[in-house]
Amino acid sequence: MSSQVCKYPVIALNSNTFIPLIGYTASVYKNETDIGEALKELLPENGLQRKDVFITSKLGPANQGKDKCRTACLESIQRLQCDYLDLYLIHWPGTQGKKPEEPVNKELRLQSWQDMIQLHKEGKVKAIGVSNFLQHHIEDIISETNVVPAVLQIEHHPHLVQDNLICYCREKGIHFQAYSSLGTSVVENKLLSDETVKDIAKIHSKTTAQILLKWAVQQNIGVIPKSTNPDHIRENMDIFDFSLSQQDIDILNKLDKQIHYCWNPTSVS
Repeated sequence: MSSQVCKYPVIALNSNTFIPLIGYTASVYKNETDIGEALKELLPENGLQRKDVFITSKLGPANQGKDKCRTACLESIQRLQCDYLDLYLIHWPGTQGKKPEEPVNKELRLQSWQDMIQLHKEGKVKAIGVSNFLQHHIEDIISETNVVPAVLQIEHHPHLVQDNLICYCREKGIHFQAYSSLGTSVVENKLLSDETVKDIAKIHSKTTAQILLKWAVQQNIGVIPKSTNPDHIRENMDIFDFSLSQQDIDILNKLDKQIHYCWNPTSVS
């Protein structure tokens, strides 16, 4: 990722607001250094300060465990050239090099969570959360620490509806945030080309991408569509001048196939 790309930030949409996430990243994306350099240049250039942007990063699966998590987080902060992160997530419930079914995964992610709790107390991270965790993964860390994640970021779209997990998160006060709301970036995107989604898009004179984002946002689900295309970013924001009917939402919900187009955490113990 080049510094130039950062001039067109990822947009996070939730309810009727949008927040530019300039520097939405993770250690495994290998772009923290570029984003840090871009922010160093672009913030003063645009009359902004660190407090004006929301920076999220994630703990890589190779860095799970006591002290390794702490070191990885501080290294991310250093690469991003800032004093703190607004949000830090455990990227994956498993550990690189460990088989998904190995019990050690549970222990290592708990150790990571304990490190993150301490980092939060120290003000190095303003909020802590998890990514790609299922209910039992979340329950494990809560039962041991009594600290509830602020955010769960996970794949969610009409081909992968996760109502039970959403209900659980709302009961616990965890913000449910969807990634891959538009499916994948492959040419033959099965979600964007779904005939039902296309039909609803025609009714509302919107694009299929806008329908998919509205489906989530209208149900109070945060979404984080990413793009380096300014036109697509504007299009992603242009979803607040219409509403889907309950019938539209019900029809889209019935497209559920429990298909993961990205990471599938179901095998991680």
